Amino acid sequence: MAMAISCAATGALLAAHVLSAGQAQSMARKSPLMEPVPALTPFADAHAHFDEKDVAGGIRSALAARGRENAPMILLLMSPDTFDHPGHYEAEIILPEAKKYPGKIAVVGGGGSLNAMIIQSAATGEAGPAVQKKFKDRAERLLREGVAGFGEMTAEHFDGNTPYQYAPPDHPLFLLLADIAAEHGVPIDLHMEAVPQDMPLPAGLKSPPNPPRLHANIAAFERLLAHNPRAKIIWAHAGFDNTGYRTPELNRRLLAAHSNLYMELKADPLAKGLNYPLADGKIKPDWLQLINDFPDRFVIGSDQHYPEPHDAVQRWQEVVLLLNQLPADVRKKIGTQNIAHIYGKRVATALDMAKN
Repeated sequence: MAMAISCAATGALLAAHVLSAGQAQSMARKSPLMEPVPALTPFADAHAHFDEKDVAGGIRSALAARGRENAPMILLLMSPDTFDHPGHYEAEIILPEAKKYPGKIAVVGGGGSLNAMIIQSAATGEAGPAVQKKFKDRAERLLREGVAGFGEMTAEHFDGNTPYQYAPPDHPLFLLLADIAAEHGVPIDLHMEAVPQDMPLPAGLKSPPNPPRLHANIAAFERLLAHNPRAKIIWAHAGFDNTGYRTPELNRRLLAAHSNLYMELKADPLAKGLNYPLADGKIKPDWLQLINDFPDRFVIGSDQHYPEPHDAVQRWQEVVLLLNQLPADVRKKIGTQNIAHIYGKRVATALDMAKN
């Protein structure tokens, strides 16, 4: 697969436009539009979304962005949703269009159906053999249709574009999904706010629509990770924290304890939240140490939406600002090597073609 810009053009672009981290952040504050600065090392964006009302337009926008970002591949995920939310959708709406661009666009599915089944099961308490068979059949059908993995799933998701959602991460259907993922060699991409113990809803979040209290989930998350160590589980949105508990220290403990755990780095300049990895455009020392200590366990997951919103700085620009400050060998791992390992042969082959 040929990249949108040649290696020579990329080098020229980097030489002309790569700014220091402080300069880039300053530019974001002073200018209504920040000049795109591509990644120093090619990267696959493991977590992006698209406009479900304009699928073709979303894909065109993502394809056009690849050159500006130095991103040979973008993985588009379904939003985690419920059956009773109007307009929920699943991978079938994008797979036919995405298959026109093999190696450039990959689709990760399950957010609109498998996730909805888990949330429904958690609410009703129904998780018996009939429910599990229906769930497994649906997961395997998605794989046959061409999804590269399962996501975006959720165990704790605050109200926003989709309703508030909760299910224990060790729910029987999550455990079943881990077994299915391990059997087929694909990962699970999981959105889960960190809640180490039962706690009140954090200040700044409204109830309703969110509940007044949250259920502890870290111990249950560890039970999911331990259930099938062959199942690769990506904990989405490292760097985007709404409870204050997803600290570098918690990330470190879980990475050290569970070799099948991976994390996506996200940095949203318009919604920084708590435990943000950047300060004045520079990566914080504790985050830098964490990433350097576990270079095989992180990927980029910008949570960018396509078409790109009319914002001063896009999410991908902020996370590339972080990526460009890492050592070159770490950038290469986070950029493409870890994605190839997590997603397996099909994605690895596409990335190898992109680099040649």
